[in-house]
Amino acid sequence: METAAPLTFPAGFLWGTATAAYQIEGAAQDDGRTPSIWDVYSRTPGKVRNGDTGDVATDHYHRWREDIAIMADLGVGAYRFSVSWPRVQPGGRGPASAKGLDFYRRLADGLLDKGIRPVVTLYHWDLPQELEDA
Repeated sequence: METAAPLTFPAGFLWGTATAAYQIEGAAQDDGRTPSIWDVYSRTPGKVRNGDTGDVATDHYHRWREDIAIMADLGVGAYRFSVSWPRVQPGGRGPASAKGLDFYRRLADGLLDKGIRPVVTLYHWDLPQELEDA
């Protein structure tokens, strides 16, 4: 039996991890965040097993410092996260939310402080419900 050649990655290969805002942030009603289409869908009886929602999720919105420390301990080189549209622009129209933008600024700065490259997804299927209803 032949042994398979070891798998190698090129020099400079960037190992990272990724999340989506709705799936980890929680804080569904904090700091002016408005409902997304996922909030409404997951709160509809019978749509999601056990009636689970992203209202709390892993509470990344409040625990981001701990989450960054875990990533640093794991040696993660990059973190791809999505920006919650209903958090940075409640209702999907009008001015940006200073508190929403501040969360992502603190997150990016915290990642950089630990040598982790922030990689941002601007839209990951969390359309503000107000726009869906329009």
